[in-house]
Amino acid sequence: MKRRLFAAVVAVMALSSPPAQAEPAPPRFADGFGLVVTSQPRWVDGNHRTFIFSVATRQVPTPTLLEGQEPGRHAIVVTLPSSYDPSARYPVQYYLHGHPDRPDAAWNQRVVENATRDVPLITVQPNGSGRGWYSNWVNPGAAGPQNWETFHLEQVVPFVDANLRTIATRDGRAIVGHSMGGFGAFHYAEHRPDLFSYVGSFSGGLDLRNSELRAAVVATELNPASGTPTVGADAIFGPPIWPFDGVWNAQSPAQHVASLRGMGVALYTGNGGDLTVNPIQAVFEHRARETALVTASHLTAAGIPFHFSDYGDGSGWAPGCTGKHAEEPCVQADMNHFVGLLMRR
Repeated sequence: MKRRLFAAVVAVMALSSPPAQAEPAPPRFADGFGLVVTSQPRWVDGNHRTFIFSVATRQVPTPTLLEGQEPGRHAIVVTLPSSYDPSARYPVQYYLHGHPDRPDAAWNQRVVENATRDVPLITVQPNGSGRGWYSNWVNPGAAGPQNWETFHLEQVVPFVDANLRTIATRDGRAIVGHSMGGFGAFHYAEHRPDLFSYVGSFSGGLDLRNSELRAAVVATELNPASGTPTVGADAIFGPPIWPFDGVWNAQSPAQHVASLRGMGVALYTGNGGDLTVNPIQAVFEHRARETALVTASHLTAAGIPFHFSDYGDGSGWAPGCTGKHAEEPCVQADMNHFVGLLMRR
């Protein structure tokens, strides 16, 4: 009798208890547009906002690798709105990482999630390699094809639109990047103004005619810390010296802003702050600012409106920002402001 009573109580409790909530699953992606899905999306953490997956492409079949990266597999990171509704459609911003950064770096996830927490916006961070420079290389040599621009613009963009609930029009897309990614964002927006309605640069190296930026690009080609194996000094844009530097000049975003007319444009940079503190990052930012000033002068001359946050030593821009390169508080404030511009537009 007691056993029957106990079983009855257990049954009643089971009926009255709410069923356990199943964890939301990330979307599953199908191959397409020249991309083969090599690992399906998985959540990065228990917040169920950011997921990572990987693809293979013949456009960049053998990227040079940073530590922990797998041969032939390109990681792509996607952050969804905190209140993502699978039945709705959302605008997308493409966020291009710098050098020698990667899309799955924890700080990139923090910056994106903080800036878009209550914003109906999807953010996509594609792999750009430690030294990809968001370009189709002219002399890849033994590295094989390194067509980063084709990979991102002709494959990743339509692939994302086919697999996620996006607003798949120019008005529904923006592109922004940090450092090398700032170059990439302007480079892509200038080449394909039909794809993007807003472009932004966070401390980007925008002037390939600048001798110091040329030296920085060449350094990334030759430095094993930028990825292995290393490549030749003329691999990406050809020889960096006159009269063989035609590709450098033609691909320099600062001097080719005319196609940005009608697009939202935003520049962000510090001045390096105290050059005796973290001098390498201070100098990087100081010189990146010079390329932003050249870009701003060409935008002004072309009569193209733009926003320019030239925040000096960072003291008035964000707590913890000291105006240096790759400084998370500065980049976080940049992204917060840029997302605000997007959503108001």
